[in-house]
Amino acid sequence: MFGDVDLTRMALAPMMARVAGVIVNVLGIAGASPRHDHVCGSTANAGLMAFTKSVGGHGSRHGVRVVGVNPGPTETERLVKLFSTRAQTSLGDAARWPELLADLPFGRPATAEEMADLVVFLASARASYLRGLVVDADGGAMYR
Repeated sequence: MFGDVDLTRMALAPMMARVAGVIVNVLGIAGASPRHDHVCGSTANAGLMAFTKSVGGHGSRHGVRVVGVNPGPTETERLVKLFSTRAQTSLGDAARWPELLADLPFGRPATAEEMADLVVFLASARASYLRGLVVDADGGAMYR
C-alpha cells in the first residue's frame, strides 16, 4: 500500500528528476457540476480535480506544473453519435441532433479545436505561473 505522498512522487517522478514539466489533465465538467444521472463519472472527475489541485501545488516546488481542463459538451464523434441517437428517438430524425443542444451557451457545443487551444495554452510557457488550476470550459452552462 502506498501513502499519498508516495503516489504524488510516483506521478511526478520523471519530471521532478528533470526539474521541469507540465501535466494537463483533461477531466470533465461533471466533476464541477455533478448530476444525479452521471454520479459515477461526476465522482471520478471530482477526484481528479482534487488530485490536479493538490499535486499542482506540490509539484511547483519541483519545477513541475499540473493544471486541468473541464470541457463541457464538445463536438466529438462520441457526442454526435449520442445526440444523433437521441434525435432519432425524440425527433424522428438523427440529423436533427444539433437542435437538442440549442440551449447550450452560444447555441452549440464547443469544438474540439477550442478545447485543444486551451490545453496548448495551459501547457505553454505563457501559462507558466498557473499551477493547480482547473479551468471549467463549458461556456458558462453551469451558471445558467
